Amino acid sequence: MLTAEEVKKKAKSLGADLVGITSMDRYEGAPIQMDPRQIMPEARSMIVVAFRVMRGSLRGIEEGTFFSNYSAMGYGGITYLFMPLTVMNLCRYIEDHGYEAIPIGHQSDWRAIDGKGNLKPNFSRPVAPGRANPDVMIHLRIAGYLAGLGEIGYSKVFLTPQFGPRQRLGVILTEAELEPDPIYNGPKLCNRCMACVRECPGSAISATKTVKVELAGNLVEWGELDCDACDLAFRGGMKGDGEYIEGWREGTVPSSISPFYKKPRNLYNTGQAVCGGRGCVRACMINLEKRGVLENKFEKPFRRRKPWLVDWSQPDETASSNEAGNKLEAD
Repeated sequence: MLTAEEVKKKAKSLGADLVGITSMDRYEGAPIQMDPRQIMPEARSMIVVAFRVMRGSLRGIEEGTFFSNYSAMGYGGITYLFMPLTVMNLCRYIEDHGYEAIPIGHQSDWRAIDGKGNLKPNFSRPVAPGRANPDVMIHLRIAGYLAGLGEIGYSKVFLTPQFGPRQRLGVILTEAELEPDPIYNGPKLCNRCMACVRECPGSAISATKTVKVELAGNLVEWGELDCDACDLAFRGGMKGDGEYIEGWREGTVPSSISPFYKKPRNLYNTGQAVCGGRGCVRACMINLEKRGVLENKFEKPFRRRKPWLVDWSQPDETASSNEAGNKLEAD
């Protein structure tokens, strides 16, 4: 008989930093399009694995000198390379013990609902009455909460006592009945400091409006998120006269948190986090580290210099000096 302890040990040996397990009855009352039991009706357990985002991958954006590393190594690399290999190999281990398992990484590219939970028009239809439209979307932050890994912060970003906001989540559905972990009840992580609200470059997180949901009998609340504002700020843009986000949205220009004249190309499909989680990740992490509540500790504080901003109303004074320097080196 396969045990929860054996599964967790195997998951960590394959590269997962954190592992939690939830029973499927905790999904009672979930919207049909976000209910994993629609995917595997005979599922008895969901295994949630977390992969840390290296604090160092945020360093280049913090300094304003190396943006691609977070998008590649802290975002797309985990989502599209490291996580899929881990969950697929863990599923192989489970199926070798005679239980069917579904590897589900961070991706839900064919989901039938949009970012606000609405069904996409003319996208898909149920194959039979009472079934969800394909594809079902598993809310990974809720999965992490139900598996006891941590809590959902005011920014809606998932927080763990080990890494704060620095992880990405994947899940495995399985017919194996594994002992579930208790819902997280440790020291409070999010203290509603509102640093995420103040520091978000897109003002995407409401300071007054919240979303409340009941999860396994517990009331969970986070700030209302403007998905469109987040989407624009994520890529380093803001509304204005110009064609900054080419082929994506007209009337946008670089914001003060972007040094790029044009949106950089995507890395690993969707990794293009020019904002570097300025509010929801970095500001939150800084607050949590100052409070000393995280287990993953460092010798030095993350923020060591005054945060920078780019003044796009002024000409680029470094261009001519850089050109001169390059000419001297060539000579």
